[in-house]
Amino acid sequence: MVHAVDNISFSVKKGQALAIVGESGCGKSVTAMSIMRLVSSPGKITGGEILFRGRDLVTISDGEMQKVRGNDIAMVFQEPMTSLNPVFKVGAQVAEAIRIHRKVGKKEAWKQAADMLELVSIPDPVKRLHDYPHQLSGGMRQRVMIAMALSCDPELLIADEPTTALDVTIQAQIMELLTRLQKQLGLAVLLITHDLGVVAEFCERVIVMYTGRIVEEGPVSELFAGTNHPYTRGLLNSLPNPLKEIATGQRSRLETIKGMVPDIQALPQGCKFGPRCPDVMPICLGEEPGRMMMGADHDARCYLYGNVADPQRLTSK
Repeated sequence: MVHAVDNISFSVKKGQALAIVGESGCGKSVTAMSIMRLVSSPGKITGGEILFRGRDLVTISDGEMQKVRGNDIAMVFQEPMTSLNPVFKVGAQVAEAIRIHRKVGKKEAWKQAADMLELVSIPDPVKRLHDYPHQLSGGMRQRVMIAMALSCDPELLIADEPTTALDVTIQAQIMELLTRLQKQLGLAVLLITHDLGVVAEFCERVIVMYTGRIVEEGPVSELFAGTNHPYTRGLLNSLPNPLKEIATGQRSRLETIKGMVPDIQALPQGCKFGPRCPDVMPICLGEEPGRMMMGADHDARCYLYGNVADPQRLTSK
C-alpha cells in the first residue's frame, strides 16, 4: 500500500486563510479531495479523522456527506472549463447547485443564481445566466465556479489552484475577489497552490508539504522572514528577486533544489528530503523526524530544530 498523504494534521479557523504549498505530486490536492471525500478509486482514506463541527467526516454516511458538500464545505477546482458542463447554460448550472441544497423553486433558484453572479462581480449578471461556458472568458468561468461554490453559504471554501490556467492580470483579479468575499462572508479558506506570491498576499498561515507529509507549518510572516525547513528555504530561494538584480545591476540565475522528488513507492529511510538536503546530518538518515517546534505557533519536520517532536503534533509512523 502506498500512502499519497501520510499522517498529516492541521486546522482551519473561521475567517482564516490557510495555504498548502509544495511541488506537484506532494499530496496537496489529495488532501483537499480527502476532506471532501471525493478520492477516486482505487484510492481511499485508510485511517485518521477529518473533524468538522465536531463530526468525523470519515465515518458519516454518504447521504450525510452529500449534505455537507456545498452546504458546509465547498470547493473550487483547478480548471473551470472542465468543471462546467459545456451543453448547459451558466444560469442552469448555478441554479441547479442551489436547488440541490436548498428547497426553492426554479424561479427563485434562477433569481439567486443572478444574485451570486453579481456577488462575484460578473457584469450584467442576468444576461450572463443565458450564456454557455464557451462564451465566457477563463476569468469569468472561474468567477462562475466561485459563485456556485458560495451559493449555499458554506463555512469552509477549498480553492484548489484557482488561478492556474489564468493569465497574471486575471489571477490578481480572482485573488482580490476571494479576499473580498472572505472578509465579507467570514469564510474559512483552504488554498491549494504552488504560487508563494499568492500565499504572501492572501493567507495568514501556510503549510508546506513534501512526499505526502507536512514538513513545515507556521504564520506566513515567519515563513518569509527567516529560519525555515531546508525544503521551504529551497522553494523561497528559487523565486526571482528583481530588487536584488536592480541593486546589483546584474541578472542572476534562479536557484534550484538539487536532485529529484523520490518515487513515492520507494521513499528513502529517515527524512524524506534527506537526499536533496544541503544540511543533511547522520541523524537524518535513521528515523524520520517528527514536527519540531520552532516557535509558539511554528514547527518543522527537521532535526535542525531539535530531536524531540511536539507531542501535540502527529509524527510519522
